[in-house]
Amino acid sequence: MKSDCVSDVWVTFPATPFQIGFTYPFSTLTQGFFTLTGLCYIQALPMVWRVLYTLEHIVEQEGIDIGLSKLSRLNNLVSHGSHHYLFKSKPQQPHPILKTTKNDTNWRNQFFFVRRDSIPNESHLPKKWNTDGRI
Repeated sequence: MKSDCVSDVWVTFPATPFQIGFTYPFSTLTQGFFTLTGLCYIQALPMVWRVLYTLEHIVEQEGIDIGLSKLSRLNNLVSHGSHHYLFKSKPQQPHPILKTTKNDTNWRNQFFFVRRDSIPNESHLPKKWNTDGRI
């Protein structure tokens, strides 16, 4: 199977979030992002995962309430080709988190599959790719 496989049995996870420190289940903020956007986990480029991870730590360590609405006022979520998405700062807005745009090599080949029925509350797991373009 390929990472863009749509399956009722398997869900595809990219390796990036786990390599940078995420654990599953994802936090409310991160899961809320995927629920709101309709993206599959594998559609988010590594930069998106780094931004979400950093936001989670800011919220946790500093007690600052940074929600998805604030993030959406500063960034657009745009396709970077093949229905993979990244954040792009809106005109006249500073990028809220610096140094998240590094080039990741081989990220497309770093993923794994998990049986849906092995995950509690599997109904929230994405089942299809969002192919609508801008979100």
